[in-house]
Amino acid sequence: MAAPAVQASRASKTESYVDNKRKDDIRQANIIAARSVADAVRTSLGPKGMDKMISTASGEVIITNDGATILNKMEVLQPAAKMLVELSKSQDVVAGDGTTTVVVIAGALLKQCQTLLYAGIHPTVISDSLHKASQKAIDVLTAMAVPVELSDRDSLVKSASTSLNSKVVSQYSTLLAPLAVDAVLSVVDPAKPDLVDLRDVKIVKKLGGTVDDTELVKGLVFDKKVSHSAGGPTRVENAKIAVIQFQISPPKTDIEQSIVVSDYTQMDRILKEERNYILGMIKKIKATGCNVLLIQKSILRDAVTELSLHYLAKAKICVIKDVERDEIEFITKTLNCLPIANIEHFRAEKLGYADLVEELSLGDGKIVKITGIKDMGRTTTVLVRGSNQLVLDEADRSLHDALCVVRCLVNKRFLIAGGGAPEIELSRQLGAWAKVLQGMESYCVKSFSEALEVVPYTLAENAGLNPIAIVTELRNRHAQGEINAGINVRKGQITNILEENVVQPLLVSTSAITLATECVRMILKIDDIVTVR
Repeated sequence: MAAPAVQASRASKTESYVDNKRKDDIRQANIIAARSVADAVRTSLGPKGMDKMISTASGEVIITNDGATILNKMEVLQPAAKMLVELSKSQDVVAGDGTTTVVVIAGALLKQCQTLLYAGIHPTVISDSLHKASQKAIDVLTAMAVPVELSDRDSLVKSASTSLNSKVVSQYSTLLAPLAVDAVLSVVDPAKPDLVDLRDVKIVKKLGGTVDDTELVKGLVFDKKVSHSAGGPTRVENAKIAVIQFQISPPKTDIEQSIVVSDYTQMDRILKEERNYILGMIKKIKATGCNVLLIQKSILRDAVTELSLHYLAKAKICVIKDVERDEIEFITKTLNCLPIANIEHFRAEKLGYADLVEELSLGDGKIVKITGIKDMGRTTTVLVRGSNQLVLDEADRSLHDALCVVRCLVNKRFLIAGGGAPEIELSRQLGAWAKVLQGMESYCVKSFSEALEVVPYTLAENAGLNPIAIVTELRNRHAQGEINAGINVRKGQITNILEENVVQPLLVSTSAITLATECVRMILKIDDIVTVR
């Protein structure tokens, strides 16, 4: 009787009790929280997806279909669920489109991981297998892809309209898709053909009209009116434009001070000095032949005073004031001129030249349009119109997604089919690969392949089709070798999706899979949450 007791006490010195229950609980909590976030955006996937109405604390209302926007506005408190919000943000940065897809895939992977964890497979094993499977998936996708040339405008338009079809403004995709393609192609620099900076495409939103009135402007558009308080010109042909960063107003000292003037002659002198000071500046400006001034917003003192506006109007110089500081770079790049920081540096070679600067009435407000710019930089402006603020904002976001899709194609010139086709093909090929593998890996890869079916399943579900029948039929088609068979949501059946012009850039799908896998691996590896007060 004594012997086992002695052994037990010896064992207790070498072995310590490890509490695995808590680690499992935390992992479960993380997975459940992250999955609930994924389920929240799941219904907005695809062309027949629903839109979300978000009401912010300040009483602002946003209607959107864009996964990144929805998650960004949701106030998620659970740390693991926050990772999914970050996930959609990073997909927005890398590809710009597919922000809902990436979250839905991550949610499905987490669901599969839950089953694997219940079966007692170690998280690290699952994590490594997922990594392998995702790399294999990228190879499969790349093998499916069709190369595309930038000269092939049709393909670019098709992929942009596929991106727009799932948005609120889908009925305008015939107008917005070519517009997005032209905008991106006009800013591609031949010296660096695979880099596109979307900051070179400026989107100006103006209320009024409908989305149909959206247009691409070769030149500059300001959502402001010309300051014509003193009857200055509102239309200037053969314009010479200066972008100035100084103020045309009497100088002030840097400290707060007040001057007491008791004598009228002294007051007259002050006013006369001010007048002469301003006139001197305007003469220098006029001497260079400049007839349009863009004046940067000023914090220290008024950029222009009534007096200076009066003299500028007399000199027939058109003034546009309150140009934002962060727009200066875009403006100077477009006009091919230099910003002028001091009146002493005002020279003719720093000016930009344009055929026409005019003020137009649009809706209830006015805009200033500069067209026919000489030696124009590689930038472009899109003027977006909309009947109300909600539509306007959503059109802006949708256009941004379409621009990103075209940018993806410029970066990586490959297209693949849409409509759930690549996901089912991946699922089939990875399932076959899992049978070759041995041990735990094969189980994990099998679950990875099953998780990818969530995309076609959700597409069918959101379109009100029977998801089980559709996905089974889709698998069958792919097993027979129809690689591009996908769900045609409009007809409610399965067709060759490439012929239906439903295409997406390769980069969107590959980055969605890698980012989702990375995020899931991270959540799996967390076994404890420590709150620091």
